[in-house]
Amino acid sequence: MLAVFGHTNPDTDAISSALVYAHLLTRLGVPAQAYRLGDLNFETAFVLRELGVATPPMLPALAAGTPVALVDHNESGQSAPNIAELTVTRVVDHHKLGDLTTSQPLFLRFEPVGCTGTILLKLHREAGLDVEALDAKLMLSAILSDTLHFRSPTTTQDDRDAVAFLAPVAGVSDVEAYALAMFAAKSDLGDTPAAQLLKMDYKVFPFGEPAQQWGVGVIETTNPAYVFGRKDELLRAMDEARAEDGLNGVLLSVVDILNETNRTFVLSATEEKVLREAFGVEATDGVADLGNRISRKKQIVPTLEKYFTPEA
Repeated sequence: MLAVFGHTNPDTDAISSALVYAHLLTRLGVPAQAYRLGDLNFETAFVLRELGVATPPMLPALAAGTPVALVDHNESGQSAPNIAELTVTRVVDHHKLGDLTTSQPLFLRFEPVGCTGTILLKLHREAGLDVEALDAKLMLSAILSDTLHFRSPTTTQDDRDAVAFLAPVAGVSDVEAYALAMFAAKSDLGDTPAAQLLKMDYKVFPFGEPAQQWGVGVIETTNPAYVFGRKDELLRAMDEARAEDGLNGVLLSVVDILNETNRTFVLSATEEKVLREAFGVEATDGVADLGNRISRKKQIVPTLEKYFTPEA
């Protein structure tokens, strides 16, 4: 049985894509099982409840050489702890190439679209398979989540076309209302511990040579006032994460989904210097206004990579 999983701190795309790709592979004669590498965020939990889909199990310890398929990631730091010992046979992703290496050829499908779900729809069509309603709603949910219902600069026409195709198959007559319900679930953070809030959508990236390790988190919400009301708690959680994980810096962007803005918590003088020199912004009272830079993948990480790897 092929194990299929997305990245650590999974989002709706990581979970939905694992479920959809495992089902697609099984239909194609390759028995597969979806797994996860962390707890669900509130939006993803809402989606699975809406669909009556069980949460995928946590990935168990896999023996060296076990075949696996990756979705929505291809960097070792965002994957299973022993990914270097496993046999990666397939990768379906919409991110930049990471540090993945293999000892044998494998199936790779990368496209510069807003969501892995968009690519999975193409794989269904290329295989000549009808899209089942459950898979359609999983892919639809993933695309709406990753593109912030087309607000993100990562959105492509392929994503829009995919949503137009999937919505009637999924039985979603009002896409905007469904997207807003997803975002409301994502924003209902309640009394979630600050450390958990930080890690809900959080990735560690190596920047520069020799590499610095930076944690870059995002909280996408329709209620940023709630998040800012917990700023001190979140800054403490960021400081603890930096120390525990031996990081050079930690950033946490609070993205206002509806107004398409990004205000980023600034932990120390180190992060303040980087934001000033990389983005040309100043921090005030531990917060830097990054304007409409709402995509970590397209607007935050590439700018940091360029900053830490200056041209010779």
